[in-house]
Amino acid sequence: VQLQASGGGLVQAGGSLRLACAATGLTVSSYTIAWFRQAPGKEREFVATIGWSGTTADYADSVKGRFTISRDSSKNTMYLQMDSLKPEDTAVYYCYARRYWTDYWGQGTQVTVSS
Repeated sequence: VQLQASGGGLVQAGGSLRLACAATGLTVSSYTIAWFRQAPGKEREFVATIGWSGTTADYADSVKGRFTISRDSSKNTMYLQMDSLKPEDTAVYYCYARRYWTDYWGQGTQVTVSS
């Protein structure tokens, strides 16, 4: 199983980025998927999640209204659309998939937001 995250980069405050996480060895539509992030010197924190049914998404208060989590079953890929980015969004972003007692992490992609 592999989760390959991509799409990070350097963006100015107010800009947008879309992160992608391509899965191999599992079917994203059968998993609860999520994004986490870790800023320098801080613990990894929850950003967004959506259940396997895809009907309900949940977001950290700090990103609510600005970020959108989604998945494309045809591409077996999950996404995180990030709009109105702020410098405090700077972090390494990790994708995550869980089903029952089994979970997997992606390798992380760096997002840097300049002021």
